[in-house]
Amino acid sequence: MAIEPEELEPLRPKPTARELETLGIDELETYIAELERETERARATIQAKQGFRTDADSAFKT
Repeated sequence: MAIEPEELEPLRPKPTARELETLGIDELETYIAELERETERARATIQAKQGFRTDADSAFKT
């Protein structure tokens, strides 16, 4: 059975880039702070998943 090209596309749409030219300096600084918080949240999730992987790898090693 062949895989159709549309089956290979991601299930979640990519977020669209925000129009920055229309934002004021305060709005841009707020936007940057939001992005930094989201980046930190993503990094924490990565660390947790790496910990789970390490634990799983240790449990299945012989």
